[in-house]
Amino acid sequence: MDNIKSGFLLINKPVGPTSHDIINKLRKITGIKKIGHAGTLDPFASGLLICAVGREATREIDKFVKQKKEYVATVHLGAVTDSYDRTGKIIKEYDGEFIGEDVIKKAVLGFIGEQLQTPPMFSAKKINGKKMYELARAGKEVERQPCAINIFTTEILSYAWPILKIKIKCSSGTYIRTIAYDLGERLGCGAYLKELERTKIGEYNVEDAINL
Repeated sequence: MDNIKSGFLLINKPVGPTSHDIINKLRKITGIKKIGHAGTLDPFASGLLICAVGREATREIDKFVKQKKEYVATVHLGAVTDSYDRTGKIIKEYDGEFIGEDVIKKAVLGFIGEQLQTPPMFSAKKINGKKMYELARAGKEVERQPCAINIFTTEILSYAWPILKIKIKCSSGTYIRTIAYDLGERLGCGAYLKELERTKIGEYNVEDAINL
């Protein structure tokens, strides 16, 4: 890094650390303090994190933030958690029969298109200067304004009740946890996000990313 003042790195974030943890590790590795990333990944999620290293690169990071995203999501059908993902507490369970793949496919395809999505309480979105997940952990729920999103494609990769794996291409600002929750509502069985990998940001692929 001696001759590189500024640039971008494609990092393959593992499950466990926060996106901010990755930035802190990059600061130690490079010796450069001015580092940012183009879109947060939850600690339980993995995949592509585009990191801007140095002042010049961080000024250009917005052009990556707004680009289309691609995810591979593993959804657990038949239960609902308070956080909409596996890190939360199960608050409802389904005791009906398993749901056939034809019904699942129709529901998954039904998400394609422009729509309004309400951000989950367990998110980093701020209301009055406080992150919503901080309010949620304190047992508080606040009114959230729906945001316009676009789901470009959905594809079922595998399904064996109760585990469904799908690929989703979507606009920036889409919460995949909310899609998992909404899918469970549409099917009437409940669902939560079990695993998540971000595979693409714009034309940049996780296969081209490096490990720390």
